[in-house]
Amino acid sequence: MAHFVVVGAGQAGAALVAKLRADGFDGRITLIGDEPAPPYQRPPLSKAYLLGEMGLDRLYLRPEEFYADKGITLRLGQKVTGIEPAARQIRLGDEVLDYDELALTTGSVPRRLPAAIGGDLAGVFTVRTLADVDAMRAEFRAGARVVIIGGGYIGLEAAAVAAKLGLIVTVVEMAPRILQRVAAPETADYFRDLHAAHGVRILEATGLERLLARDGRVSAARLTSGEEIACDFVIAGVGILPVTDLAEAAGCALENGIRTDAQGRTSVAHIWAAGDCASFPHGEGRLRLESVGNAIDQAELVAANMMGGNAAYAAKPWFWSDQYECKLQIAGLNSGYDRIVTRRGEGAVSFWYYQGDRLLAVDAMNDPRAYMVGKRLIEAGRSPDPAAVETLPDLKALLK
Repeated sequence: MAHFVVVGAGQAGAALVAKLRADGFDGRITLIGDEPAPPYQRPPLSKAYLLGEMGLDRLYLRPEEFYADKGITLRLGQKVTGIEPAARQIRLGDEVLDYDELALTTGSVPRRLPAAIGGDLAGVFTVRTLADVDAMRAEFRAGARVVIIGGGYIGLEAAAVAAKLGLIVTVVEMAPRILQRVAAPETADYFRDLHAAHGVRILEATGLERLLARDGRVSAARLTSGEEIACDFVIAGVGILPVTDLAEAAGCALENGIRTDAQGRTSVAHIWAAGDCASFPHGEGRLRLESVGNAIDQAELVAANMMGGNAAYAAKPWFWSDQYECKLQIAGLNSGYDRIVTRRGEGAVSFWYYQGDRLLAVDAMNDPRAYMVGKRLIEAGRSPDPAAVETLPDLKALLK
């Protein structure tokens, strides 16, 4: 009986094993994760879960009995220590498991502040896993002072939760502006104003020189400007890195993650990859996406291809962020844009990214219709007249 093994029990791993069963694979399936919890959603960790609005049971992607009912063996809290591609075996400590096909859905890990500047002090946290958020939840008490290093979406989401809970919040961003890498200045301006209205202090073009300690615990952040900000704890939101160590040791080619072909195969026979850890062909280059949508879609395609399919992955990027009363929805990829078209409505705004006459992406704030229309247009390869985007009373007319 064929044995398919999936290493990495996050969104991609859970989607992959479920798809194998849904598509009729009747062999053995083993899903291995290094966390003790069954597969769970990560986005709510820095939003509803941290706020206390979502319980642990609602975080789980599926009830734990789903895996037993589907004949999927869950190996949780276990770390794969090696892969032997020639023998088609993996090692979990002293145990050896044979596989017929192996999928790596190992995800990503947060960048950490260097120990040399205080990154290993008590009271310094990252936001990636359930354990990370559980460790910091007790710090979120009204009146506490938090310094957040990094003005990307994770840092801003954590800032929004902290501000809503009555903390004194400072965000420190080394780049000239928040969201520098991922969004237009217009979107950055919108969220800067939103956070300022909730009492969050944002410092841009300002680096962290080092964290200061008292009795082994962080007590202040010294900035490159010379300012020292007293704090009770620190959150580092400075990006994530794909987990590639197992793949690299097994001989898989790397290129901004685990390099795959369009079908999800790595450079080593019978080893596949999907999700945050995988880079795949896209246009004339390669792409690695860090999103729920990509994790699910790519994993499901890999599952079908592991069973003998040969479909190529066509990414349909979409993202979201919740901050205060604002829901940001993003469709497409904005790389290479040279023009922003703005559409405003009552309590809503959307920014449409163009490269010449081509629509690349849409950032929609509290405007689900703009998001939906923009996503459908981008996926269809259609680019509406920018003037129509700005002035049409009903955006749905663009879809006709």
